[in-house]
Amino acid sequence: MIRVTNLTKRYGARTAVDDLSFDVAAGRVTGFVGPNGAGKSTTMRAMVGLTRPDAGEVRYDGHRYIDLATPASVVGSVLDARSVHPGRSARDHLRATAALSGLPTERVGEALAAVGLTSVARQRAGGFSLGMRQRLALATALLGRPRVLLLDEPANGLDPDGIRWLRAHLRDFADRGGTVFVSSHLIGELAMFVDDLVVIGGGRLLGAGPLDTFTAAGDTVVHAETSDAQPSDAMALTDLLLQADVDARSQGDRLTVRGASRDIVSQLAFDHGIRLVELTEVTTSLEEHLLDLTNSAAEFSAV
Repeated sequence: MIRVTNLTKRYGARTAVDDLSFDVAAGRVTGFVGPNGAGKSTTMRAMVGLTRPDAGEVRYDGHRYIDLATPASVVGSVLDARSVHPGRSARDHLRATAALSGLPTERVGEALAAVGLTSVARQRAGGFSLGMRQRLALATALLGRPRVLLLDEPANGLDPDGIRWLRAHLRDFADRGGTVFVSSHLIGELAMFVDDLVVIGGGRLLGAGPLDTFTAAGDTVVHAETSDAQPSDAMALTDLLLQADVDARSQGDRLTVRGASRDIVSQLAFDHGIRLVELTEVTTSLEEHLLDLTNSAAEFSAV
């Protein structure tokens, strides 16, 4: 549905987006992740014409955003939940947006109902919590019944119930054939409902593909401890693992094993009469894997 090709944006000497290319498939939820300063917001602004790229382009089903006859019916975006006049009520904000987009006013009530804001429709947005503003921003994106949702940090400010509601809403939108492209710092939350990931750092693409390809890349480490009554067992088990082309290292009666599951280590020890007093398996989380992937491109990092 979306094709980003060689997108580049510079601000003076700084390159915010650097020759970035990726695809976003219809009927799927694609997460957009990267450290602060990676170029996520700049990319998303360029995708809806709010930032003019220096090179490259973005197309929706082969069409540039600027060429869409009715953009609101193709793309709904939430790039800044604060972009609502604080003196306007939720209903008036949506009525004004609908008028500017050439949309029927009856969509206002439907959009408010979709995000659970019907009861506060006449309240001024300036008194809304951040979570309520996020819901109003999403209602704005839904006004035109778009086929694509572009959402920049939509869970910011939502309580756990709100996050669960958002997750279900976006999952349902994609399951009905829609395209969702969502950025978030909550990687663990994204992993619960996205199908694909696009990972960037320093404005460049670091990885893209199905979520499974990233979770499968997590490093699994097995920690084993042999009985101190048989001090030679740790070295013997290490030798057996090395003979099986498994990375194993021992220090005293403890082993660190990479490239083999806990079951394999346990079976090998059992077959050779080696008693284990501890056997644990630790897999690098998706968050840790992505942090490792983007670490070299992070603009700000602790020491």
